[in-house]
Amino acid sequence: MTADPRSNGRGWCASHVYARRQHTANFPNSVVGDQLNLPFPTTIEPLLEEGAQFLTRAFRATGALASDNRVVRIASSKEFFGGGMGRKLWLSVDYAYDAPGLNRDLFAKFPRNFGDPLRELFGPLMEPEVRFALLSRREGFPIKVPQCYFADYDSATKSGILITERIAYGQGTIEPCHDKCLDYTLPDPLGHYRALTRAMARLAGYHRAGNFGADVERQFPFDAAKIDMGARIPYTPAQLAAKLDKLRSFAAAHPQLFPAGVGAPDFLERFARQAPLVLEHELAIRRHLNEQADYIALCHWNMNLDNAWFWTDASGELQAGLLDWGSVGQMNVAQAFYGMTCAAETDFLNAHKRDLMALFATEYRNSGGPAIDVDELAFQVKLSVAVLGIAWILDAPSLIEAQIPDIHAVKDRYDPKLKNDFLAHAQLHLLIVMLNEWLVDDIGSALEQFAVASRR
Repeated sequence: MTADPRSNGRGWCASHVYARRQHTANFPNSVVGDQLNLPFPTTIEPLLEEGAQFLTRAFRATGALASDNRVVRIASSKEFFGGGMGRKLWLSVDYAYDAPGLNRDLFAKFPRNFGDPLRELFGPLMEPEVRFALLSRREGFPIKVPQCYFADYDSATKSGILITERIAYGQGTIEPCHDKCLDYTLPDPLGHYRALTRAMARLAGYHRAGNFGADVERQFPFDAAKIDMGARIPYTPAQLAAKLDKLRSFAAAHPQLFPAGVGAPDFLERFARQAPLVLEHELAIRRHLNEQADYIALCHWNMNLDNAWFWTDASGELQAGLLDWGSVGQMNVAQAFYGMTCAAETDFLNAHKRDLMALFATEYRNSGGPAIDVDELAFQVKLSVAVLGIAWILDAPSLIEAQIPDIHAVKDRYDPKLKNDFLAHAQLHLLIVMLNEWLVDDIGSALEQFAVASRR
């Protein structure tokens, strides 16, 4: 849900340049993958050097290419700068012969290069994405994802590769790519979020119906008793108090950035009194979310609009395909729901969130999942907003000021100076959504009730 703080505001990071320069003979050009036991290049340059020969072996290994077909050449390639996880490449290839479903225009993704200071942090996020991409090649996969041509990961060196079809944004029936946290530019936000909700529920229901067999339990195990230490709230009580003080002073200094109510001093004072309950009861909250078995399923954890593509089907209904599956796994569906809606407009959420929850519950059940209660789902979403919001979003004021030192001169959140700085506008919007959820859904009262119940 958060952007890379090293982003330069265009969605990619200056450290990419550093990473390219650091790829030298001191690091391997090729490693053997854990999944397919096939050597693969560790970044763009060796991929282009190995060219058609590697791509032929790789595509045959996954079954994407018939054994009597081959990649003849890489016709074109261009490095694509987008996101902050790693390096990306557009490439077009020629085959010995064309076949139905065989794409010439492809997309390749790697972790950040050896020597990049953020490789250790972001590299491992690609490992489950690789397993999911290979899983998606199964017959009858329930949702639309980019067709996987090759994927593998080497855990010893934190090297990975993912090659898929390239989504033709803005061509034919496919809509242009939508940016994160700019939903006010959408002509039909409800249609888009209904499409996302159906896709999330269909994958979750397909998994819970047992249609993946033992593959998911083996490749994406879930331990309800395990609390991921890396996801914990990173603050002591004193540090949390300082973050809350900073939030209140930031909102007081820049009221033009906040919708009515969300930035009001009385609400932020109440928020500051209630937020420490999340830190105090974090483990109990996470246990409650993890132990509701009917609400645990394979999900996308960051299903914002920029991680999807949309098209209108023959019946006139908007459909969604999902991409960027880093950290995919079994998780609480309420947390996934908040991950999907955390970048929406607050007025939209206030009007439609409950209906989207009901749609998820219906589609989940119709896709083979268990029947779940919408009221309980709504309660779990409140807990998810509380624990994830406190863990991830309270740094927003400091990050915004670092990106835009003269933030006081920004007219409002639609000001081009803010809109054109990805990190600043995304951080502000995620903060506003979290605070709006707290205000409108009275998350503080839900936490107080949970705290009383957990002490019994």
